[in-house]
Amino acid sequence: MQGAKTKVAILGFGTVGSSVARILLEGPAATELQLTHVFNRDVARKRASWVAHPATENPLVWTEDVEAILSSDVDIVVELAGGLDPAGSWVRRALEAGKSVVTANKKLIAVHGIALHRLARQHGAHLFFGAAVAGGIPVIPGLQQGLAGERVQRIEGILNGTCNYILSGMEAGGEYGPMLAEAQARGYAEADPTEDVGGFDARAKLVILSRLALRANVPLDAVRCRAITRLTAIDFDYARLLGCTVRQVSRAELGAAGEVTAMVGPMLVPLRSPLAWSRGTENMVLIGGEYGGDVVFSGYGAGGHPTAVAVVSDLLAIAHGSGAVELPSKEASVSSDLHLRHSVRFVVSDRPGIVAGIASALAREGVNIDALLQKPGHAKSSLPFVVTVEPCAGSALRRALAEVEQMDCLLEPPLEMEILESD
Repeated sequence: MQGAKTKVAILGFGTVGSSVARILLEGPAATELQLTHVFNRDVARKRASWVAHPATENPLVWTEDVEAILSSDVDIVVELAGGLDPAGSWVRRALEAGKSVVTANKKLIAVHGIALHRLARQHGAHLFFGAAVAGGIPVIPGLQQGLAGERVQRIEGILNGTCNYILSGMEAGGEYGPMLAEAQARGYAEADPTEDVGGFDARAKLVILSRLALRANVPLDAVRCRAITRLTAIDFDYARLLGCTVRQVSRAELGAAGEVTAMVGPMLVPLRSPLAWSRGTENMVLIGGEYGGDVVFSGYGAGGHPTAVAVVSDLLAIAHGSGAVELPSKEASVSSDLHLRHSVRFVVSDRPGIVAGIASALAREGVNIDALLQKPGHAKSSLPFVVTVEPCAGSALRRALAEVEQMDCLLEPPLEMEILESD
């Protein structure tokens, strides 16, 4: 019937789900979209916190039974539960029922996105996931539409707001433990922060971006992740000496033969780079194209409201008759061997011959030392210093460092980080 609102159901009524509901009821989308169902475990508690909302025009169906939504007459299901299962099963069943799906579930899209798009097409439905990467920043529609004619060669991004909050706080003088606790207190980090600080959250987002931007299907487990957990204040001190700061960077680059080099982890970022300017929970994505050059997407990628804006934008796109943009992609071989300069931080019990031993191990792998930095004022019994090396394959450097780790003067394993190019 012309003029009828598009009916929407929400699966998962946490921070993002409640923000989506608020925008649907209060924002301009209220004239076109009607929230009819909310699913959540322990739904009575969720309903109690929402029942007095003044903008509730029609009674909502609150349920703990997902079947009540999958068998209803809703047009679009918003999946915000996260994870592969049971969320994946719910999405498949919704698509099989001819219902379109909007999701912010980066892991589900990273692992099963191609198959889910195929399923949606088979049943005349749509699958939109603009909120799966960088929250409210329109990087996904930007790639699908604004840059569809570009030949993208490189992606670099800060894709995890939790890590960016911790690292920008450490840059200002904090230490990892207190900054993590602060992020948890503010609701930016989970009680178990492993997905964020270990790089796994950012990895799923990088896989999605690689599929859209590089047109390459990158298996999730093929992307090497390194955690930020070993970083200390001294790493930021040495970074400053090199004209850099430290950020958790997700990077993927397309080679001449179609291979992809990809990884996620803490890297040294030159202060002149836009990636160094990102603070707090901001996200940033740099797209390097062959024809149009670099394009930067930036904004608040985390939090309920920014992510909800992306969800509601997808809902409106479907309500307006827009179809999902599916860019062709193909399987790609994947390596983590970024050919860049590296910085390696050592902590040793000082004695003669340490630098010579490190230099010998590096030389055997064809890795050349660029510079050695040692700040004064540290005890000889626990001396941190940094060696930078010329551009090399990460695998060669890691083989050399495995040999260095056998030296009895080392108090902890070396910490290696790539140094991004200053351009």
